[in-house]
Amino acid sequence: MESLKETIEKANQKAFESMVETRPVLVDVVEARKAITFLSQDYRLTHAGPPIKWERASGPLRGAIIGAALFEGWAETEEKAEKLAERGEIVLEPNHHHRAVGPMAGVISPSMKLFVLSDGDSKSFSNINEGLGKVLRFGAYSKEVLERLKYLNTSFADVLAAAVRESVKDKGGIDLRNIIAQAIHMGDECHNRNVAATSLLFREIAPYVLKAADTSTARTVLATIDANNHFFLNLAMASCKLMADKAHNIKYSTIVTAISRNGTDLGIRVSGLGDEWFTTQAPVPKGLYFPGYSEADSNPDIGDSTITETAGLGGAAIAASPAIVKFVGGDVKQALEMTNRMGRITYGKHRYFTIPYLEFDGTPTAIDIRKVLRLGISPVADTGIAHKKPGIGQIGAGIVEIPIEPFKQALRRYAEKYGV
Repeated sequence: MESLKETIEKANQKAFESMVETRPVLVDVVEARKAITFLSQDYRLTHAGPPIKWERASGPLRGAIIGAALFEGWAETEEKAEKLAERGEIVLEPNHHHRAVGPMAGVISPSMKLFVLSDGDSKSFSNINEGLGKVLRFGAYSKEVLERLKYLNTSFADVLAAAVRESVKDKGGIDLRNIIAQAIHMGDECHNRNVAATSLLFREIAPYVLKAADTSTARTVLATIDANNHFFLNLAMASCKLMADKAHNIKYSTIVTAISRNGTDLGIRVSGLGDEWFTTQAPVPKGLYFPGYSEADSNPDIGDSTITETAGLGGAAIAASPAIVKFVGGDVKQALEMTNRMGRITYGKHRYFTIPYLEFDGTPTAIDIRKVLRLGISPVADTGIAHKKPGIGQIGAGIVEIPIEPFKQALRRYAEKYGV
């Protein structure tokens, strides 16, 4: 008779293989209300992190909710938007409950446009990256923020959608796993550094943009992508979401399939424990701040972007990205230590995401709650830092250590569920 240890090993092997062998392909750009059933009605928003109500929402999440309400035309002023949220007229649900992810506050509203990724039988979604600084995902909602949102989600997205559909007709879409693998070899870790990945995407999509639009419009669209080195981030996140979801809901598996933060709580999900969240207080990142700001201004960590660490990117791949360490307040030695640390708590090494500096060793992939607790080593991630007050935006970038408490909760639940 098979032992419990052998059963868990088989389950984790299946989860690992499912995660690694998933090939995300960009196949469309559509309106959120058409991709996510929950958003088919107005006054509904999805957000980063585990579930939360307005009453407990952090400053940047509140700012993004206010901005989304203004963007959708549900309110004419900040005050009216805030009242809608306070009265519970705006219904909130996590992105993760709808196969979606979004960076920082991660708010998605019905008329926003979403990237659609597929591996042939499953899909994942993410919104369009706005760039750094004073943007909705960091809780800003000024006039210029809303004007940029409108542009990105109308004329820009329309051309992007047409271009992606041309790529589907030509070659079945844009292979994102291949772009990520190349980008790691070029110095990205595909969480806080996406310079190479954005450039590779630009090269892939440019011919289709030129085919989908007149010369002047195409030039504007391509200039928008070129000006935003973080443009690929949302695609990297949606790729990891698709990979992690393929490893989810495998009986007996102890592999983590989501790590996410809403600016108040940090939560994890575990493959063999279904859709239950295990949560604790979100930590404040340690890092570098823009001039005039300090840790006293920082909101606790926020965003779905730690899905990258869940699937072998971000902090797991940071040894491949020496250029990012100065941006997040570390050094090259620390980057190597972070990747090695992740290697001690993961199931295996990625088959396609490899690090040249480490003799093309695969990135550590598939965090195992048993290893985290047995070794007392929690995962690490690189992250952006938002101001704790609504309306201000990004104030820095840093590194965050994921608290160990949710892993303890998950193991206790695992013992209850499986009679360990």
